[in-house]
Amino acid sequence: MTCRKLGRTLIYGAGAVGLALASCLLAAGERRAILARPQTARRLAQEGLLRTGLFGRAYAPPGRLDVVSTLDDLPAAPVDCVLVCVKSYDSGAAARDLHAHGPLVGPRTRFVLFQNGWGNAQTFARFFPPQAIYNARVITGFARPAPNRVEVTVHADAIHVGSLYGAGLASVEGLCAAVAAGGIPCRTAPEIARDLWAKMLFNCPLNALGALLGLPYGALAESEHARPVMEAIVREVFAVMGAAGYASHWPTASDYLPVFYGTLVPRTARHLSSTLQDLRAGKRTEIDALNGAVVALGEAHHVPVPANRVVYHLIKQLESQGGKTDDGRRTTEHAGLNLDV
Repeated sequence: MTCRKLGRTLIYGAGAVGLALASCLLAAGERRAILARPQTARRLAQEGLLRTGLFGRAYAPPGRLDVVSTLDDLPAAPVDCVLVCVKSYDSGAAARDLHAHGPLVGPRTRFVLFQNGWGNAQTFARFFPPQAIYNARVITGFARPAPNRVEVTVHADAIHVGSLYGAGLASVEGLCAAVAAGGIPCRTAPEIARDLWAKMLFNCPLNALGALLGLPYGALAESEHARPVMEAIVREVFAVMGAAGYASHWPTASDYLPVFYGTLVPRTARHLSSTLQDLRAGKRTEIDALNGAVVALGEAHHVPVPANRVVYHLIKQLESQGGKTDDGRRTTEHAGLNLDV
């Protein structure tokens, strides 16, 4: 059995994305297991799962979702589909955890990575067959106002699911259909690499710079000082992408930038980056999978990426300070949405 028939599904991670997916599968009539931190597990077990926002209200009462805090609590039998919903910096730990619980992984187990940035599939491919690994591109925004509640805050396009390794899409058609039936548009995508790089082209110029300056996306686009930096970052992403043998939906940076400024930024103009939100909370950011991934690919393919390198190291410095400036204040006092675009 594969994800086409859905079968036994595990959602690995109960953050905003994991809860949103769980709510969709439950709304579609599926009973699923989710791996959550103990506090989240308790709230889900006691109060159920509530989704609100753009696609309406969906409530699953206590007992509808099988909640565990460790993989040891699951029956020792192969899972058909694992939806990986942890931060990109936890990809290695998640892959090792799943690999260590061998009875849960069978020859037909599929892993679908609902994560930001670049490099997550490559991390999982060190532990599992590449043909078993799929990526999801998510440009829907979620907030988690409570451990057992998720709100859909913004939606730009359907979730896309595909393989970087040429695996057939039939294995994930059932998953996409169930997510869509549960309320959030989702479909298979034969060119998922182009989608993932399109998201990198959006995140890399905005996330780090927005965090460093404490500005929403629209203000960055209006700044005569920020724009040259963002454009340099975009050009470097195109250079690295080409050197590594990948492509996106636009041939060159000159083709992309008018779309970036004219369409993509305006529809998310008021939002603050997830990098900024993580720093405000004193948490680790996903910069290693964003500008850090560009830096790593630049080094691997001998492509200079000075703009990406600078913002990457500045964010890493703020991380080392717990998200605080030198005078002890948080990087910004703004409140905003943790937007996973």
